[in-house]
Amino acid sequence: MPQFVKVEDLPGYVGKQLEPSDWLKITQDRVNQFADATNDHQFIHVNRIKAKFTPFRGTIAHGFLSLSLLSHLNEQHIIVPEGTKMSVNYGSNKLRFLSPVRVGKRIRSHQRVVDITEKSPGQWLLTVDVSVEIEGEEKPALIAEMLALFIVK
Repeated sequence: MPQFVKVEDLPGYVGKQLEPSDWLKITQDRVNQFADATNDHQFIHVNRIKAKFTPFRGTIAHGFLSLSLLSHLNEQHIIVPEGTKMSVNYGSNKLRFLSPVRVGKRIRSHQRVVDITEKSPGQWLLTVDVSVEIEGEEKPALIAEMLALFIVK
């Protein structure tokens, strides 16, 4: 659940590690739906038989599927200024896909607040370092510096 924070308390969160998200299982059905939505049907994502003969030994999630799930995963424990009318994904400063997410694995996100600035009156830009952990694996699926803009009353 998001943490609602008084605007004057926002600077105190810079440098803080937030609670990790819940685990989310990556299913073949989810990967297939993402392939349909993006028209990215590369066999390593959707063809279990051909994918068995790759270094991945099976199908893997699209990197952009893992990235797109950050909206859901990060919102679970993100800090939100009190009085927020809306928030928008503001993009990413950095992004690297480090390790494939095999179908059947579970992932969760970890966030550390890097910066919080008031871009203009009532508009707060939150910058967080994010890593996506793959259950049982050392290397994360991805790391990113993500941005969210909060519009406050």
